[in-house]
Amino acid sequence: MAASAEPERRGGPPPAPPADPDRRGASPAPGADRRGGAPGQPYSGPDRRGTAAPPVAQSFAGPDRRGPPRRGDAPEAPPAPKFWPVQPRNLQECGLNATFVEELVLKAIFFAGEMRGMDVAARLQLPTTLVDEIIEGLRRQKYIDIRGGGGSGVGRSTMIYQLTTFVTDVLRQILDRNRYNGPAPVPFNEWAAAVKQQTVRGNRITRNRMQDKFGDLIIRDYIFDGIGPAMNSGRAIFFYGPPGNGKTAICQGMVNCYEGDIFVPHALLIDDFVVKMFDANIHKPVEDEPGSQPYDRRWVRCRRPLVVVGGELTLEMLDLVYTPEVKYYEAPFQMKASNGMLLIDDFGRQKVSPKDLLNRWIVPLESDVDMLTLHTGKKIQVPFDVFAAFSTNLDPSALVDDAFLRRVRYKLEVQRPDEQQFHEIFQVMCRKRGVPYDARAIDYLIDEHYRPNDRPFAACQPRDLLDQVIDMAHYQGTAPRLEPLLLDAAVRSYFVRFDKAASDATSASAR
Repeated sequence: MAASAEPERRGGPPPAPPADPDRRGASPAPGADRRGGAPGQPYSGPDRRGTAAPPVAQSFAGPDRRGPPRRGDAPEAPPAPKFWPVQPRNLQECGLNATFVEELVLKAIFFAGEMRGMDVAARLQLPTTLVDEIIEGLRRQKYIDIRGGGGSGVGRSTMIYQLTTFVTDVLRQILDRNRYNGPAPVPFNEWAAAVKQQTVRGNRITRNRMQDKFGDLIIRDYIFDGIGPAMNSGRAIFFYGPPGNGKTAICQGMVNCYEGDIFVPHALLIDDFVVKMFDANIHKPVEDEPGSQPYDRRWVRCRRPLVVVGGELTLEMLDLVYTPEVKYYEAPFQMKASNGMLLIDDFGRQKVSPKDLLNRWIVPLESDVDMLTLHTGKKIQVPFDVFAAFSTNLDPSALVDDAFLRRVRYKLEVQRPDEQQFHEIFQVMCRKRGVPYDARAIDYLIDEHYRPNDRPFAACQPRDLLDQVIDMAHYQGTAPRLEPLLLDAAVRSYFVRFDKAASDATSASAR
Protein backbone atom coordinates (compact mmCIF):
# COMPACT_ATOMS: atom_id res chain seq x y z
CA MET A 1 0.00 0.00 0.00
CA ALA A 2 1.14 3.57 -0.49
CA ALA A 3 0.60 6.67 1.51
CA SER A 4 2.29 9.84 2.61
CA ALA A 5 2.00 11.96 5.70
CA GLU A 6 3.52 15.16 7.00
CA PRO A 7 5.54 14.33 10.14
CA GLU A 8 4.02 16.84 12.50
CA ARG A 9 0.63 16.50 14.12
CA ARG A 10 -1.56 19.18 15.67
CA GLY A 11 -5.21 20.07 15.79
CA GLY A 12 -7.33 21.31 12.91
CA PRO A 13 -8.51 19.79 9.64
CA PRO A 14 -6.01 19.45 6.79
CA PRO A 15 -6.33 21.76 3.79
CA ALA A 16 -7.69 20.42 0.54
CA PRO A 17 -6.16 20.82 -2.91
CA PRO A 18 -6.96 24.01 -4.83
CA ALA A 19 -8.94 24.15 -8.01
CA ASP A 20 -7.44 24.14 -11.50
CA PRO A 21 -4.53 21.75 -11.03
CA ASP A 22 -3.98 21.42 -14.78
CA ARG A 23 -1.73 24.46 -15.08
CA ARG A 24 0.81 23.09 -12.64
CA GLY A 25 2.98 21.69 -15.40
CA ALA A 26 3.11 24.92 -17.43
CA SER A 27 6.41 26.75 -17.88
CA PRO A 28 6.96 30.51 -17.70
CA ALA A 29 7.09 32.46 -20.92
CA PRO A 30 10.51 32.57 -22.62
CA GLY A 31 12.69 35.18 -21.02
CA ALA A 32 10.34 35.70 -18.10
CA ASP A 33 11.97 36.21 -14.70
CA ARG A 34 10.47 33.62 -12.40
CA ARG A 35 11.79 35.46 -9.40
CA GLY A 36 9.75 38.56 -10.25
CA GLY A 37 10.31 42.00 -8.74
CA ALA A 38 13.34 43.38 -6.98
CA PRO A 39 15.42 41.23 -4.63
CA GLY A 40 13.79 40.85 -1.25
CA GLN A 41 10.29 41.61 -2.59
CA PRO A 42 7.45 39.07 -2.51
CA TYR A 43 7.36 36.80 -5.50
CA SER A 44 5.03 38.23 -8.17
CA GLY A 45 5.29 35.73 -10.99
CA PRO A 46 2.39 33.78 -12.51
CA ASP A 47 0.59 31.32 -10.24
CA ARG A 48 0.26 28.03 -12.09
CA ARG A 49 -2.39 26.90 -9.62
CA GLY A 50 -5.04 29.31 -10.95
CA THR A 51 -5.75 32.07 -13.45
CA ALA A 52 -5.49 34.79 -10.84
CA ALA A 53 -2.95 34.88 -8.06
CA PRO A 54 -4.62 34.99 -4.64
CA PRO A 55 -3.35 37.35 -1.97
CA VAL A 56 -0.50 35.73 -0.10
CA ALA A 57 -2.42 35.75 3.19
CA GLN A 58 -5.59 34.28 1.69
CA SER A 59 -6.80 31.14 3.45
CA PHE A 60 -6.99 27.91 1.51
CA ALA A 61 -10.49 27.33 0.16
CA GLY A 62 -10.35 23.91 -1.44
CA PRO A 63 -12.85 21.12 -0.74
CA ASP A 64 -12.62 19.46 2.67
CA ARG A 65 -11.71 15.80 2.17
CA ARG A 66 -13.07 14.95 5.58
CA GLY A 67 -16.61 15.57 4.37
CA PRO A 68 -19.36 17.55 6.10
CA PRO A 69 -20.40 16.54 9.59
CA ARG A 70 -23.26 14.11 9.65
CA ARG A 71 -26.56 15.62 10.68
CA GLY A 72 -27.55 14.73 14.20
CA ASP A 73 -24.00 13.91 15.30
CA ALA A 74 -23.11 15.15 18.76
CA PRO A 75 -19.83 15.06 20.66
CA GLU A 76 -19.48 11.72 22.38
CA ALA A 77 -18.64 11.57 26.05
CA PRO A 78 -15.32 9.81 26.69
CA PRO A 79 -15.93 6.18 27.61
CA ALA A 80 -15.30 5.11 31.18
CA PRO A 81 -12.19 3.01 31.78
CA LYS A 82 -12.80 -0.73 31.61
CA PHE A 83 -10.78 -1.18 34.79
CA TRP A 84 -11.32 0.86 37.96
CA PRO A 85 -8.97 0.29 40.94
CA VAL A 86 -11.09 0.38 44.09
CA GLN A 87 -9.73 2.49 46.92
CA PRO A 88 -8.35 0.12 49.59
CA ARG A 89 -9.61 0.29 53.17
CA ASN A 90 -6.97 -1.87 54.83
CA LEU A 91 -3.64 -3.56 54.21
CA GLN A 92 -5.28 -6.76 53.02
CA GLU A 93 -7.03 -4.89 50.20
CA CYS A 94 -3.71 -3.23 49.35
CA GLY A 95 -2.14 -6.65 48.91
CA LEU A 96 0.76 -5.56 51.15
CA ASN A 97 1.89 -6.64 54.61
CA ALA A 98 2.40 -4.27 57.54
CA THR A 99 6.18 -4.72 57.60
CA PHE A 100 6.57 -3.61 53.99
CA VAL A 101 4.45 -0.48 54.53
CA GLU A 102 6.32 0.31 57.75
CA GLU A 103 9.55 0.24 55.78
CA LEU A 104 8.09 2.63 53.19
CA VAL A 105 7.05 5.05 55.97
CA LEU A 106 10.49 4.95 57.61
CA LYS A 107 12.25 5.55 54.27
CA ALA A 108 9.94 8.45 53.44
CA ILE A 109 10.67 10.19 56.74
CA PHE A 110 14.40 9.36 56.51
CA PHE A 111 14.85 10.92 53.05
CA ALA A 112 12.74 13.98 53.97
CA GLY A 113 14.19 14.49 57.46
CA GLU A 114 10.74 15.07 58.94
CA MET A 115 7.19 14.82 57.58
CA ARG A 116 3.59 15.37 58.55
CA GLY A 117 1.39 12.30 58.64
CA MET A 118 -0.70 13.53 55.71
CA ASP A 119 2.46 14.11 53.67
CA VAL A 120 3.60 10.55 54.34
CA ALA A 121 0.20 9.31 53.13
CA ALA A 122 0.50 11.46 50.01
CA ARG A 123 3.99 10.14 49.39
CA LEU A 124 2.82 6.54 49.64
CA GLN A 125 -0.50 7.27 47.85
CA LEU A 126 -2.33 5.34 50.58
CA PRO A 127 -5.40 6.40 52.62
CA THR A 128 -4.52 8.67 55.55
CA THR A 129 -6.32 6.49 58.08
CA LEU A 130 -4.30 3.47 57.02
CA VAL A 131 -0.98 5.37 57.24
CA ASP A 132 -1.94 6.83 60.63
CA GLU A 133 -2.30 3.29 61.99
CA ILE A 134 1.13 2.33 60.64
CA ILE A 135 2.69 5.48 62.12
CA GLU A 136 1.10 4.78 65.49
CA GLY A 137 2.59 1.29 65.46
CA LEU A 138 6.04 2.70 64.69
CA ARG A 139 5.65 5.15 67.57
CA ARG A 140 4.91 2.29 69.94
CA GLN A 141 8.14 0.65 68.75
CA LYS A 142 9.88 4.00 69.42
CA TYR A 143 11.14 4.18 65.84
CA ILE A 144 9.52 7.58 65.22
CA ASP A 145 8.45 10.41 67.48
CA ILE A 146 6.37 13.58 67.25
CA ARG A 147 8.36 16.75 66.75
CA GLY A 148 5.36 19.09 66.78
CA GLY A 149 2.05 20.01 65.20
CA GLY A 150 1.71 21.05 61.59
CA GLY A 151 -0.38 24.07 62.44
CA SER A 152 -3.04 23.27 59.82
CA GLY A 153 -5.52 21.22 61.83
CA VAL A 154 -5.91 18.64 64.53
CA GLY A 155 -5.32 14.91 64.53
CA ARG A 156 -2.40 12.58 63.94
CA SER A 157 -2.19 13.34 60.22
CA THR A 158 -1.18 16.95 60.96
CA MET A 159 1.59 16.02 63.37
CA ILE A 160 5.20 16.29 62.27
CA TYR A 161 7.20 13.09 62.70
CA GLN A 162 10.91 12.38 62.78
CA LEU A 163 13.02 9.27 63.28
CA THR A 164 14.57 8.34 66.62
CA THR A 165 17.99 6.84 67.34
CA PHE A 166 16.36 3.47 68.05
CA VAL A 167 15.69 2.95 64.35
CA THR A 168 19.29 3.37 63.14
CA ASP A 169 20.20 -0.32 62.83
CA VAL A 170 16.78 -1.28 61.50
CA LEU A 171 16.88 1.48 58.87
CA ARG A 172 20.32 0.38 57.71
CA GLN A 173 18.98 -3.10 57.03
CA ILE A 174 15.96 -1.64 55.20
CA LEU A 175 18.14 0.50 52.95
CA ASP A 176 20.40 -2.46 52.25
CA ARG A 177 17.38 -4.33 50.84
CA ASN A 178 16.17 -1.45 48.63
CA ARG A 179 16.16 2.33 48.66
CA TYR A 180 12.87 2.77 46.85
CA ASN A 181 11.11 5.89 48.12
CA GLY A 182 7.78 6.47 46.42
CA PRO A 183 4.16 5.37 46.16
CA ALA A 184 3.35 1.95 47.55
CA PRO A 185 3.61 -0.70 44.83
CA VAL A 186 0.75 -2.75 43.42
CA PRO A 187 1.02 -6.56 43.56
CA PHE A 188 2.08 -8.01 40.22
CA ASN A 189 -1.00 -10.23 39.90
CA GLU A 190 -3.33 -7.24 40.24
CA TRP A 191 -1.50 -5.40 37.47
CA ALA A 192 -1.58 -8.45 35.18
CA ALA A 193 -5.36 -8.71 35.68
CA ALA A 194 -5.76 -4.97 34.97
CA VAL A 195 -3.76 -5.26 31.73
CA LYS A 196 -6.14 -7.96 30.56
CA GLN A 197 -9.17 -5.78 31.28
CA GLN A 198 -7.64 -2.75 29.54
CA THR A 199 -6.44 -4.73 26.51
CA VAL A 200 -5.52 -3.09 23.24
CA ARG A 201 -6.84 -6.14 21.38
CA GLY A 202 -10.28 -6.56 19.88
CA ASN A 203 -11.05 -2.93 19.04
CA ARG A 204 -13.67 -1.95 16.47
CA ILE A 205 -12.01 1.08 14.90
CA THR A 206 -13.82 2.38 11.83
CA ARG A 207 -12.84 4.87 9.16
CA ASN A 208 -15.25 7.46 10.57
CA ARG A 209 -13.67 7.21 14.02
CA MET A 210 -10.18 7.60 12.58
CA GLN A 211 -10.83 10.68 10.45
CA ASP A 212 -10.40 13.34 13.14
CA LYS A 213 -7.58 11.70 15.06
CA PHE A 214 -4.64 12.69 12.87
CA GLY A 215 -4.74 16.48 13.19
CA ASP A 216 -3.07 18.25 10.28
CA LEU A 217 -1.43 15.20 8.76
CA ILE A 218 -2.04 14.88 5.03
CA ILE A 219 -3.54 11.41 5.22
CA ARG A 220 -4.39 9.47 2.08
CA ASP A 221 -6.87 6.62 1.79
CA TYR A 222 -4.01 4.13 1.55
CA ILE A 223 -2.93 4.93 5.09
CA PHE A 224 -6.42 4.64 6.57
CA ASP A 225 -7.04 1.39 4.72
CA GLY A 226 -3.69 0.01 5.83
CA ILE A 227 -3.62 0.88 9.51
CA GLY A 228 -7.33 0.47 10.35
CA PRO A 229 -7.51 -3.33 10.04
CA ALA A 230 -4.10 -3.66 11.72
CA MET A 231 -5.31 -1.67 14.74
CA ASN A 232 -8.43 -3.81 15.00
CA SER A 233 -6.23 -6.89 15.12
CA GLY A 234 -4.10 -5.29 17.85
CA ARG A 235 -1.13 -7.33 16.72
CA ALA A 236 1.65 -5.64 14.77
CA ILE A 237 2.39 -3.59 11.67
CA PHE A 238 5.53 -3.05 9.63
CA PHE A 239 6.14 0.40 8.09
CA TYR A 240 8.74 0.87 5.39
CA GLY A 241 9.68 3.62 2.99
CA PRO A 242 12.07 6.57 2.59
CA PRO A 243 12.87 8.66 5.68
CA GLY A 244 11.13 11.88 6.62
CA ASN A 245 7.65 10.99 5.38
CA GLY A 246 5.67 10.65 8.58
CA LYS A 247 5.94 7.07 9.81
CA THR A 248 6.38 8.21 13.41
CA ALA A 249 3.64 10.83 13.13
CA ILE A 250 1.23 8.21 11.80
CA CYS A 251 1.85 6.11 14.91
CA GLN A 252 1.11 9.11 17.11
CA GLY A 253 -2.21 9.53 15.36
CA MET A 254 -2.97 5.82 15.67
CA VAL A 255 -2.75 5.95 19.47
CA ASN A 256 -5.38 8.71 19.46
CA CYS A 257 -7.80 6.34 17.77
CA TYR A 258 -8.02 4.07 20.79
CA GLU A 259 -10.90 4.93 23.09
CA GLY A 260 -10.79 5.11 26.85
CA ASP A 261 -8.12 5.94 29.41
CA ILE A 262 -6.13 3.32 31.25
CA PHE A 263 -4.71 3.02 34.76
CA VAL A 264 -0.94 2.60 35.19
CA PRO A 265 0.58 1.72 38.58
CA HIS A 266 3.37 3.84 39.99
CA ALA A 267 5.25 0.64 40.85
CA LEU A 268 4.85 -3.12 41.02
CA LEU A 269 5.83 -5.63 43.68
CA ILE A 270 7.37 -8.81 42.26
CA ASP A 271 8.79 -11.32 44.75
CA ASP A 272 9.52 -8.56 47.30
CA PHE A 273 11.30 -6.53 44.59
CA VAL A 274 9.95 -3.14 43.55
CA VAL A 275 9.64 -2.36 39.81
CA LYS A 276 9.01 1.25 38.80
CA MET A 277 6.33 1.43 36.11
CA PHE A 278 5.01 4.97 35.77
CA ASP A 279 7.20 7.16 33.55
CA ALA A 280 6.28 10.84 33.24
CA ASN A 281 7.98 10.97 29.82
CA ILE A 282 5.70 8.23 28.50
CA HIS A 283 2.50 8.20 30.53
CA LYS A 284 0.35 11.32 30.23
CA PRO A 285 -2.06 11.69 33.19
CA VAL A 286 -5.61 12.91 32.62
CA GLU A 287 -7.74 14.89 35.03
CA ASP A 288 -10.59 13.18 36.84
CA GLU A 289 -14.09 14.17 35.81
CA PRO A 290 -16.06 16.15 38.41
CA GLY A 291 -17.98 13.81 40.67
CA SER A 292 -16.05 10.69 39.62
CA GLN A 293 -15.78 8.02 42.26
CA PRO A 294 -12.53 7.72 44.26
CA TYR A 295 -9.95 5.13 43.29
CA ASP A 296 -6.68 3.65 44.50
CA ARG A 297 -4.11 6.43 44.06
CA ARG A 298 -1.31 3.94 43.63
CA TRP A 299 -2.60 3.93 40.06
CA VAL A 300 -2.40 6.88 37.64
CA ARG A 301 -5.18 7.47 35.12
CA CYS A 302 -3.46 8.07 31.79
CA ARG A 303 -3.95 8.18 28.07
CA ARG A 304 -2.88 5.07 26.23
CA PRO A 305 0.90 5.36 25.84
CA LEU A 306 3.06 5.53 22.73
CA VAL A 307 6.61 4.38 23.41
CA VAL A 308 9.17 5.10 20.69
CA VAL A 309 12.60 3.49 20.72
CA GLY A 310 15.14 3.92 17.95
CA GLY A 311 18.75 3.21 17.18
CA GLU A 312 19.69 3.27 20.87
CA LEU A 313 17.76 0.05 21.54
CA THR A 314 19.72 -2.95 22.83
CA LEU A 315 18.60 -6.37 24.01
CA GLU A 316 19.51 -5.45 27.59
CA MET A 317 17.00 -2.60 27.51
CA LEU A 318 14.21 -5.14 26.90
CA ASP A 319 14.67 -6.78 30.27
CA LEU A 320 14.12 -5.56 33.81
CA VAL A 321 16.80 -2.98 34.62
CA TYR A 322 18.24 -3.53 38.09
CA THR A 323 20.29 -0.77 39.69
CA PRO A 324 22.56 -2.12 42.43
CA GLU A 325 22.91 1.29 44.08
CA VAL A 326 19.18 1.66 44.82
CA LYS A 327 18.31 -2.06 44.63
CA TYR A 328 15.06 -1.83 42.72
CA TYR A 329 14.05 -2.27 39.07
CA GLU A 330 12.96 -0.07 36.22
CA ALA A 331 10.39 -1.63 33.90
CA PRO A 332 11.51 -2.15 30.28
CA PHE A 333 9.95 -0.25 27.39
CA GLN A 334 7.47 -2.95 26.41
CA MET A 335 6.05 -3.12 29.94
CA LYS A 336 5.62 0.66 30.04
CA ALA A 337 3.85 0.44 26.66
CA SER A 338 1.27 -2.04 28.00
CA ASN A 339 -2.28 -1.33 26.74
CA GLY A 340 -0.78 1.10 24.24
CA MET A 341 1.59 1.18 21.30
CA LEU A 342 5.30 0.41 20.94
CA LEU A 343 7.15 1.77 17.90
CA ILE A 344 10.56 0.33 17.09
CA ASP A 345 11.78 3.18 14.89
CA ASP A 346 14.80 3.11 12.56
CA PHE A 347 14.62 -0.66 12.61
CA GLY A 348 17.89 -2.13 11.33
CA ARG A 349 20.03 0.70 12.72
CA GLN A 350 20.26 -0.67 16.26
CA LYS A 351 23.55 -1.86 17.73
CA VAL A 352 22.10 -5.36 17.91
CA SER A 353 21.58 -7.26 14.66
CA PRO A 354 18.08 -7.20 13.13
CA LYS A 355 17.92 -11.00 13.32
CA ASP A 356 18.63 -11.06 17.07
CA LEU A 357 16.13 -8.27 17.68
CA LEU A 358 13.43 -10.04 15.68
CA ASN A 359 14.07 -13.30 17.51
CA ARG A 360 13.53 -11.42 20.77
CA TRP A 361 10.05 -10.33 19.59
CA ILE A 362 8.81 -13.53 17.98
CA VAL A 363 7.49 -15.18 21.15
CA PRO A 364 5.70 -12.08 22.55
CA LEU A 365 4.08 -11.36 19.18
CA GLU A 366 2.87 -14.94 18.94
CA SER A 367 1.75 -15.68 22.51
CA ASP A 368 0.99 -12.28 24.07
CA VAL A 369 3.38 -13.01 26.94
CA ASP A 370 6.96 -11.93 27.53
CA MET A 371 9.63 -13.59 29.66
CA LEU A 372 11.75 -11.32 31.87
CA THR A 373 14.59 -12.20 34.22
CA LEU A 374 15.26 -10.96 37.74
CA HIS A 375 18.86 -10.34 38.77
CA THR A 376 18.56 -13.48 40.90
CA GLY A 377 18.13 -15.52 37.71
CA LYS A 378 14.45 -16.21 38.21
CA LYS A 379 12.29 -15.80 35.10
CA ILE A 380 8.83 -14.27 35.29
CA GLN A 381 6.06 -14.25 32.73
CA VAL A 382 4.50 -10.84 32.08
CA PRO A 383 1.61 -9.88 29.77
CA PHE A 384 2.53 -8.50 26.37
CA ASP A 385 -0.55 -6.45 25.55
CA VAL A 386 1.03 -4.01 23.11
CA PHE A 387 0.30 -2.94 19.55
CA ALA A 388 3.80 -3.20 18.09
CA ALA A 389 4.95 -1.26 15.05
CA PHE A 390 8.26 -1.65 13.25
CA SER A 391 9.48 1.18 11.06
CA THR A 392 12.46 1.27 8.72
CA ASN A 393 13.81 3.28 5.81
CA LEU A 394 16.17 0.47 4.80
CA ASP A 395 15.47 -2.32 2.32
CA PRO A 396 13.04 -4.67 4.12
CA SER A 397 14.27 -7.71 2.18
CA ALA A 398 17.67 -7.31 3.84
CA LEU A 399 16.22 -7.05 7.35
CA VAL A 400 13.37 -9.49 7.85
CA ASP A 401 12.78 -13.17 7.14
CA ASP A 402 9.67 -15.18 6.37
CA ALA A 403 9.13 -16.15 10.02
CA PHE A 404 8.89 -12.50 11.02
CA LEU A 405 6.65 -11.59 8.09
CA ARG A 406 4.21 -14.34 9.05
CA ARG A 407 3.86 -12.88 12.54
CA VAL A 408 3.59 -9.30 11.31
CA ARG A 409 0.71 -9.66 8.90
CA TYR A 410 0.23 -6.00 8.04
CA LYS A 411 2.81 -4.10 6.00
CA LEU A 412 2.44 -0.51 4.86
CA GLU A 413 4.70 1.47 2.55
CA VAL A 414 4.78 5.16 3.43
CA GLN A 415 5.72 6.84 0.17
CA ARG A 416 6.97 10.30 -0.64
CA PRO A 417 4.42 13.05 -1.29
CA ASP A 418 3.71 14.14 -4.83
CA GLU A 419 3.84 17.78 -5.91
CA GLN A 420 0.24 18.45 -4.95
CA GLN A 421 0.75 17.01 -1.47
CA PHE A 422 3.99 18.99 -1.16
CA HIS A 423 1.95 22.18 -1.69
CA GLU A 424 -0.65 21.03 0.84
CA ILE A 425 1.96 20.33 3.50
CA PHE A 426 3.52 23.75 2.95
CA GLN A 427 0.04 25.25 3.33
CA VAL A 428 -0.43 23.49 6.68
CA MET A 429 3.00 24.46 7.96
CA CYS A 430 2.57 28.10 6.97
CA ARG A 431 -0.67 28.22 8.92
CA LYS A 432 1.01 26.69 11.97
CA ARG A 433 3.99 29.04 11.82
CA GLY A 434 1.95 32.15 11.06
CA VAL A 435 3.65 32.78 7.71
CA PRO A 436 1.55 33.91 4.69
CA TYR A 437 1.29 31.06 2.22
CA ASP A 438 2.16 31.81 -1.42
CA ALA A 439 1.67 28.98 -3.92
CA ARG A 440 3.76 30.80 -6.52
CA ALA A 441 6.75 30.81 -4.20
CA ILE A 442 6.46 27.04 -3.75
CA ASP A 443 6.23 26.64 -7.53
CA TYR A 444 9.45 28.66 -7.75
CA LEU A 445 11.08 26.44 -5.13
CA ILE A 446 10.14 23.32 -7.09
CA ASP A 447 11.20 24.72 -10.48
CA GLU A 448 14.54 26.03 -9.27
CA HIS A 449 15.67 23.50 -6.70
CA TYR A 450 13.78 20.23 -7.20
CA ARG A 451 13.21 19.58 -10.92
CA PRO A 452 16.71 20.56 -12.18
CA ASN A 453 18.35 18.34 -9.56
CA ASP A 454 15.84 15.47 -9.69
CA ARG A 455 15.47 16.04 -5.97
CA PRO A 456 12.76 13.85 -4.41
CA PHE A 457 10.09 15.34 -2.17
CA ALA A 458 9.90 14.41 1.51
CA ALA A 459 7.05 15.26 3.85
CA CYS A 460 9.41 16.76 6.44
CA GLN A 461 10.97 19.25 4.01
CA PRO A 462 8.22 21.93 4.07
CA ARG A 463 8.49 22.15 7.84
CA ASP A 464 12.30 22.22 7.86
CA LEU A 465 12.68 24.72 5.01
CA LEU A 466 10.02 27.02 6.45
CA ASP A 467 11.72 26.99 9.84
CA GLN A 468 14.98 28.03 8.18
CA VAL A 469 13.20 30.79 6.28
CA ILE A 470 11.82 32.07 9.59
CA ASP A 471 15.24 31.94 11.27
CA MET A 472 16.90 33.83 8.42
CA ALA A 473 14.16 36.46 8.29
CA HIS A 474 14.50 37.08 12.01
CA TYR A 475 18.26 37.41 11.60
CA GLN A 476 17.71 40.02 8.89
CA GLY A 477 15.16 41.84 11.02
CA THR A 478 12.31 41.30 8.55
CA ALA A 479 8.94 39.59 8.73
CA PRO A 480 9.11 35.91 7.67
CA ARG A 481 7.52 35.24 4.29
CA LEU A 482 8.02 32.97 1.33
CA GLU A 483 10.26 34.85 -1.07
CA PRO A 484 12.95 33.62 -3.49
CA LEU A 485 16.01 34.97 -1.69
CA LEU A 486 15.05 33.37 1.62
CA LEU A 487 14.06 30.11 -0.07
CA ASP A 488 17.36 30.02 -1.95
CA ALA A 489 19.30 30.54 1.27
CA ALA A 490 17.27 27.86 3.07
CA VAL A 491 17.93 25.35 0.28
CA ARG A 492 21.69 26.09 0.27
CA SER A 493 21.83 25.42 3.99
CA TYR A 494 19.47 22.43 4.06
CA PHE A 495 20.46 20.36 1.02
CA VAL A 496 24.18 19.76 1.37
CA ARG A 497 26.04 16.91 -0.23
CA PHE A 498 29.44 16.04 1.19
CA ASP A 499 32.01 14.63 -1.18
CA LYS A 500 33.93 12.08 0.88
CA ALA A 501 36.93 11.99 -1.43
CA ALA A 502 37.23 15.77 -1.41
CA SER A 503 36.81 15.82 2.35
CA ASP A 504 39.57 13.24 2.82
CA ALA A 505 41.87 15.22 0.54
CA THR A 506 41.20 18.39 2.50
CA SER A 507 41.95 16.63 5.76
CA ALA A 508 45.18 15.21 4.39
CA SER A 509 46.38 18.62 3.16
CA ALA A 510 45.57 20.11 6.55
CA ARG A 511 47.90 17.60 8.19
